[in-house]
Amino acid sequence: MVAAPSLEEPFDRAVILILEHDESGTLGVVLNQPTTLDVASVLPAWRDHLTGTPHLFHGGPVALDSPLGLAAVEPTVREPDEPEGFRRVIGALGIIDLDTPAETLAPHLQALRIYAGYAGWAPGQLDDELERGSWAVVSPGDPIVDAFLADPEVLWETVLHRAGGTLAWWLHCPADPSLN
Repeated sequence: MVAAPSLEEPFDRAVILILEHDESGTLGVVLNQPTTLDVASVLPAWRDHLTGTPHLFHGGPVALDSPLGLAAVEPTVREPDEPEGFRRVIGALGIIDLDTPAETLAPHLQALRIYAGYAGWAPGQLDDELERGSWAVVSPGDPIVDAFLADPEVLWETVLHRAGGTLAWWLHCPADPSLN
């Protein structure tokens, strides 16, 4: 899901991976907001297992004091044999329990990022925001590439280019469309 150009902080140009959506609401994580905080200052045992820079990412405005681990398991790991502490979300992508010892879970992971907080919506809230045009739902492409390998600084633009059509127009919109 991508934020409309008019959305402001904390969702300015955000790309969100939806992790759960049901009758109790929606939970997602902002993929493209790295911080400058080293993960070692919060979760030192996980630092050496991170993909890319060892920085904590800002996952959204909810529960900023609760870290969330987003990981991809190795392709050889199949659903019935998932490692303890891993919960699959889509394909090889899932959430890990950061209380699980790193040395137990890390050998099964091909990618890992840790987020402070998450994005959350009450029942019906996200539907209302989608109706107002605050967000666009896009095909995830390859969620592992978007979550771990794509440059977070240009992920919003990359996803909009990939979506094409009228969403690609968002690339040229000012933050305040009334100024256009």
